[in-house]
This record gives sequence, structure tokens and C-alpha cells, in this order.
Amino acid sequence: MSKIKITQVRSGIDRMERQKRTLVALGLRKVNRSVEVEATPQILGMVQAVHHLVKVEEVK
Repeated sequence: MSKIKITQVRSGIDRMERQKRTLVALGLRKVNRSVEVEATPQILGMVQAVHHLVKVEEVK
């Protein structure tokens, strides 16, 4: 599977609790922090739920 780099670009403050928990589940806790994860269907679904708070790049 391919890897993706997820960077949090907006804060989780004043967001729904579900979106906050999704950010934590992705391993994101602070703005401008990044994580590299496998692009599984579960991860892509979580990214879709918080797409307005993160930036996604493909890692080669």
C-alpha cells in the first residue's frame, strides 16, 4: 500500500467532539504537525471526515 503524509493545518478548537477524536486517532495533536501513515480505507475515511482541518500529500 502507498503511504500518505497528513499535516494538520487548522485547529481542532471549537470543532465537534467526533472531529477532535478523529484528529487524535490520526496522531495529530498540534497545528503544523505531520504524520506518515499507510493509505488504508479506514485512514482515508478518517481523513475525509476532517478534510477541512488537514492537508494530505502522497509520499513516494
